[in-house]
Amino acid sequence: MVVVLPQPPLLVPELATGAAVETEELRAACRSAAARLAAVAPEWIAVGSDAGGRRTVRPEAVGTFAGFGVDVRVPLDTTAPADGPDPDLALPLLIAAWAAGTTGAPVRIRGELVAPDADPEECARLGADLAAECAAAAGPVGLLIVGDGAATHTDKAPGHLDERAGPFDDAVAKALESADAAALAALDPVVAAELWAAGRAPWQVLAGACPQGRRGELLHSSAPFGVAYHVAVWT
Repeated sequence: MVVVLPQPPLLVPELATGAAVETEELRAACRSAAARLAAVAPEWIAVGSDAGGRRTVRPEAVGTFAGFGVDVRVPLDTTAPADGPDPDLALPLLIAAWAAGTTGAPVRIRGELVAPDADPEECARLGADLAAECAAAAGPVGLLIVGDGAATHTDKAPGHLDERAGPFDDAVAKALESADAAALAALDPVVAAELWAAGRAPWQVLAGACPQGRRGELLHSSAPFGVAYHVAVWT
């Protein structure tokens, strides 16, 4: 199973403050998707993009949302104590750990990070490698893909308004809903960068991991603060 989540820190209730009501439907969709993944796989591989570039983060890591205003600690292994957090743990992995923690299940997460500008072919190769690893594993392994859509949907969005944002995220939502890996693989990395779409590279890792034969469900798609957030499940 594959779950796709966005990465806004406001998913964490302690950080949502005045936006709690506006984000509750999104938060509920994320919790539902994470619970479904935890129900079938205690081991997750979380894929996200980060300026630090390509690297692997072991399940022993612990993160904190202190950099976003509140010291909410989240271990990548839900059975481990949340001690000695890494203040620089990448945001996609913070969200992955938070999502795992909401399930109440024993989950261990390994992080696989790529550069935001990673080449689509590089993403596809990583996806294929992860798929082969999951297929060879002794037990079930879930794939968690973390990243936002365009951050240019309104004038007040982080990247300000870009009229291409709507069609871009409509296409992403449609591809996630129909498990159309080819459509995700075809996303233009230059356009995605101009639209501040942090999910482009992780979505193309997903395309490489699951090129065909999946059923998609789009649980949520919105852009409440000018940034697009998509939640999906592929089975």
